[in-house]
Amino acid sequence: MTASAFDHGSSGRLTAHDLGRFTGDSLFDRIARAVCAAGCLPRKELYEAWEMARRVRRICRGGRVVDLAGGHGLLAHVMLLLDDTSPEAIVVDAVLPPSHATLNGAIVAEWPRLAGRVRFEARRFEDVALSAADLVVSCHACGALTDAVLERAVGARARVAVLPCCHDHVRGDGGDLAGWMPPDLAIDAMRATRLRQQSYRIWTKTIPIEVTPRNRLLIGAPIDAA
Repeated sequence: MTASAFDHGSSGRLTAHDLGRFTGDSLFDRIARAVCAAGCLPRKELYEAWEMARRVRRICRGGRVVDLAGGHGLLAHVMLLLDDTSPEAIVVDAVLPPSHATLNGAIVAEWPRLAGRVRFEARRFEDVALSAADLVVSCHACGALTDAVLERAVGARARVAVLPCCHDHVRGDGGDLAGWMPPDLAIDAMRATRLRQQSYRIWTKTIPIEVTPRNRLLIGAPIDAA
């Protein structure tokens, strides 16, 4: 059975029982086998991290990766695997999943060159020092957290990529667009507009909808660095 034969958007955990679904030599299959060996990650997070990371890396190379609201940190690991010129990654979350070290260990066992290059910090990401050389990423930071990620990145003039989710239709800024488009889309359109107004070049992408219906990916880089 191939990986495409089952639901990529499932919240069920990948375990050793799923190893037979990922038997190829591709980078994705190797990452998937490491995730299965760890046995702690929902299936959808594997596909979300992979689909987001490879689109971001087509545009943004190098730099320290800063994964805000990063959870298990799979996105940060995949970003380094896709572009080894990034020296390190930091994964920040207010509360880190207890099994984040298990996933890190499984990936490092497969790619020893990542040992010590992915750090985890349980803290508010508002307290993390950012620089213009960083690449700030966040996959499904809920509601206003996505706006906070964008604000932190813009404040440092860092490159940024977000995959928003859990849009707040009451407090989220949909501008005056709600009469023309669904509220979620209006909020994301305003996020893209604000980023452009901050002298950022933007790229609007999507990841496959079968992975997640919240599939709009916003990437931005300061115009003088784009």
